[in-house]
Amino acid sequence: MSISFEDLAAQALVLPAEDRAKLVERLIASFEPRSPSEVAWLTLAARRRDGVREGKVAMVPVADAIARVRARIA
Repeated sequence: MSISFEDLAAQALVLPAEDRAKLVERLIASFEPRSPSEVAWLTLAARRRDGVREGKVAMVPVADAIARVRARIA
């Protein structure tokens, strides 16, 4: 048995925001296969996220990061 679009949309709209965001990402991804460069960026982002979560990498305030970049290119 299939579900109508309206019923599916109604069910999706009562999901928590985080789950709705995941659903949107999955739906968008279904339209285009991931390119090798996108896979590489996602892998890098996941590795960096994991490093922060595991305490291996310290977060830097954005103002400090920008100041460091400006100092390097000046």
